Amino acid sequence: MSQFDISKLPQGGKGFMHDWGSDQRAFKGVPWGKAMMWIFLVSDTFIFSCFLISLMTARASTTVPWPYASEVFALTVFGVEVPLLLIAIMTFVLITSSGTMAIAVKFGYEKRRKLCALFLLFTALGGLAFVGMQAFEWTKLIVEEGIRPWENPYGAHQFGGFFFMITGFHGLHVSIGVIYLSTVAWRVFAGRYERLDDYQIVEVMGLYWHFVDLVWIFIFAFFYLW
Repeated sequence: MSQFDISKLPQGGKGFMHDWGSDQRAFKGVPWGKAMMWIFLVSDTFIFSCFLISLMTARASTTVPWPYASEVFALTVFGVEVPLLLIAIMTFVLITSSGTMAIAVKFGYEKRRKLCALFLLFTALGGLAFVGMQAFEWTKLIVEEGIRPWENPYGAHQFGGFFFMITGFHGLHVSIGVIYLSTVAWRVFAGRYERLDDYQIVEVMGLYWHFVDLVWIFIFAFFYLW
């Protein structure tokens, strides 16, 4: 059987369109799990984008002053109110967990089972700490500040609804990620993927976790800095 002559394929811009249109080289060999994760992340990006665009629209159209984040999210430390202290710690923890996730993927590529499982566990603990701090933040806002989804004493009543909806939806993603990470870490430590000679699931988990961290950066900017 004669080999296919690659030089006969279109070159330049036409070659680019041919590759993507034919689905022979651009997607050939892409694992099914990774492709499905990318599709999920793209669809999830649309959902978060709709939430944040709706937030911007409500904030721009309301005639009532929007609450000041430095006032609403201040944390009292030794009798002194420190603006956005808890939020800064939460952001640091989540970004750090993104680093430990990247290290776990590296060890997965190298098939270093125990180190991969350890850093997956570190990542899960970071996510768990983030969710715990978010629960503390919600409790403080509801019990001490009197903020509700339908009203709040700081200004525009839409603030509470958007805040609990968006941060709650993101917190759900983090919680699911923690469960997912814990499960994968256990399976890695037990040697399941080593027997299969395939650590692809660790990379797929990494895509999900980095997405969750990236979304938080936008939420942080829109809610706490704007």
